Amino acid sequence: MDLIIHNAKIWLGNASFAQALAANRGRIAAVGTNQQVQALGDKTTRIIDAGGRLLLPGFNDAHVHLIEGGFHLLGVDLRDARDPEEFCRRLRAKAAQLPRGCWITGGFWDHEGWPDKQLPNKELIDRAVPDHPIFVVRIDWHIGCANSLALNLAGIDSHTKAPPGGVIDRDAASGEPTGILRETAHRLIDQAKPPPDKEQTLQALRAALNHAAALGVTSIQGACQDGDIALYQELLETGELTLRISAWHNVADRPDIQRLENIEQIQHPYLRTGTAKFFCDGSFGATTALLSQPYLGDAENVGVAVHDEKEFIDIVDVLHRNGRQMAIHAIGDRAVTRTLDAIAAAQKQHGRKNLRHRIEHAQMVRDQDMKRFEALGIVASVQPSHAIDDMRWIENRVGERASTTYRLNSFYQAGAAVAFGTDWTVEPIDPMLTLYAAVTREYPQGGPEGGWQPQEKVTLEQALTGYTIGSAFAEHCEQVKGRLSPGFYADLVILSQDLFTTPPRQWLETKVDVTVVGGKVVFER
Repeated sequence: MDLIIHNAKIWLGNASFAQALAANRGRIAAVGTNQQVQALGDKTTRIIDAGGRLLLPGFNDAHVHLIEGGFHLLGVDLRDARDPEEFCRRLRAKAAQLPRGCWITGGFWDHEGWPDKQLPNKELIDRAVPDHPIFVVRIDWHIGCANSLALNLAGIDSHTKAPPGGVIDRDAASGEPTGILRETAHRLIDQAKPPPDKEQTLQALRAALNHAAALGVTSIQGACQDGDIALYQELLETGELTLRISAWHNVADRPDIQRLENIEQIQHPYLRTGTAKFFCDGSFGATTALLSQPYLGDAENVGVAVHDEKEFIDIVDVLHRNGRQMAIHAIGDRAVTRTLDAIAAAQKQHGRKNLRHRIEHAQMVRDQDMKRFEALGIVASVQPSHAIDDMRWIENRVGERASTTYRLNSFYQAGAAVAFGTDWTVEPIDPMLTLYAAVTREYPQGGPEGGWQPQEKVTLEQALTGYTIGSAFAEHCEQVKGRLSPGFYADLVILSQDLFTTPPRQWLETKVDVTVVGGKVVFER
C-alpha cells in the first residue's frame, strides 16, 4: 500500500463518515475504520495521522482559466484596489519593476467597489504610466481598459470599427475611444501585444499549479489555447502536472469546428480534451449579458449576442451532430433561453446522445426554463462566489429581475445536474469562499442578515456535492472522481477545521493542510 491516512473524519457523502483510507497505485484501495485500514500497511507505506481533521475529496473546479490565472499571479493585481488612486499606484509600482516600453497586463479591477463607481479611462492610466502600453481587464474579463500608448499600437482611433460582438466606448463629443473595450473588441489589443514566450507561459502555468494545490484543488475544467495543451502534455511527461485537467477548445465559427475535428482527442487520467467552448453573450458587469428586457435606465440596451441567432443555432447543431460536448457561456435570461432552444432543436434533429452539454454561468434563468435543464440533460455549471460579489449592484442593472439571478437551490429543486466552479481569475479559486457563498449568500464580512435572495441558499452537503461529484459528472468522470470510494482516484484534501461543526464565517479562515493527487502528496502546509 502506498499511502494510509488514519484518525480522520472522512466525508463519504449523505452525512456519512469513515475513519481511514488506503491508496495504492493512484487509486483508493480501502475505506473504513482505523483498525481495518491500518492492517493493510507495510514498511513501504507512507502513514499520515490526520489527528481527527476533516478529509474531503479533492475539489474539482468546473470553470477555470488556468494559465491566465498564472499570469495574474505574476502580473499586476488590481483586484482589491478600492479607488482610482490605488488603481494608479499599483500600475506605477508594476511599471517600476519593468523595462521602459514593456506591456502591463492583468488587473482584474472592479470599479463597482470604488466610491464613484465610474469606469477607468485612458486619461487616468496615462497620468499614472505614460511610457508603458497598458491593457488591464475588469474582474469579469468582459471589459478592458487601455491607455493611449496601447490604443496607438493597436491602431484604435475614432475611425476604428469594433469587431462583431464587441464595443469600443467613445467620447460623446469627440468620438475618440475612451480606452474601454468590451467583449470581442479585446482582440484588437491582443493582435498588438507580443505573445508570451514558452518560458513565460510555463512560469505562469507552474505558478497556477502551485496555487491550486495549496487550496486543495485537484481537478480543473476550462478553456485553453492549442499551445496550452502542448504545455500540459510536456509537464505530464515530466511528472510536474499536479492536477487533472479537462481542457476545452475555443470555438468561434465553422472553421474552428472543422479545425477541432482534425485534432486528436486526449483521454488520459491527468489530461482530457474534446469539449468545445463558445459564447452566446457577455456579462452583467459589462452590461452585455443578453436579456429579454432592457437594462434599467438604458432602454436601448438588451446586451450583446456574440453570434447572430442563425449562426449560433448552426454552431450548436454541427457540434451536437458531431458528438461534441459543448460548454456554452450564457449569462442573461435571453441567452440561456436561446441556448436551451438551440440544444433542444439539435437533439430533436440528431438524437440526445448523452453528451451532457453545459451552460456556463447561467446567471439569470427564468422559472419556465429551470426544468428544461433536467429535461435536456444539460449541466448547470455555476460559480457561487459570483453572487456575493455581484449582489452589490445587480439590482441596479435589472431591478426586480434580480430574484431570477445567481440561482443555486432552484437548480437542485428542478432536478438539474449542478457543477461548482469559480471562473478563476474572475473570482478567487479558493474553495472555502465558494462554499461560504453557496451556503450563506452573505458578504465575507457578513450580511445581509439571512443572506441575499436566501431562498437560493444550499446546504453544505449540497455545496460539497456540487464541487466534487457534480463537477465530475459534468466532465463524464463520475466513475473515477468525486468520491472517496475504492477504485476512485486518490485525490483528496485534509482541512485545518471541520466545516460541519464550525460556523460558516470560520470557513474563510480554514486552511488546507494536505493535498493529495493520485495518491501522492502535492502540497503540505
